[in-house]
Amino acid sequence: MAKDSAQLAALGDPTRRRIFELVGARPRTVAEITRQLPVSQSAVSQHLKVLRESRLVRAEPKGASNVYHIDPAGLGQMRAWLDRFWSDTLAAYKLAVEKPPEGSK
Repeated sequence: MAKDSAQLAALGDPTRRRIFELVGARPRTVAEITRQLPVSQSAVSQHLKVLRESRLVRAEPKGASNVYHIDPAGLGQMRAWLDRFWSDTLAAYKLAVEKPPEGSK
């Protein structure tokens, strides 16, 4: 749960969500991300650090910079955690639908 909390907290910030969406669309460098946002390159780097620490993105060194990608392992962990709620909700819905109406024999 601690990893899930860190991931949810990381995505709780609108700028980090936007960075995550940009990297999700295609791998990008800090400079490419910065051009898409109204924040400094230093701020983008700090947001990427939080996303890396929560295992939502990973950095791949390329020349003098890093290219950021979605981290499939970390994202998979978060998805598995969320899927658990979906499965529980569907199971509860199935029970409710199959339950005989009150007062019926």
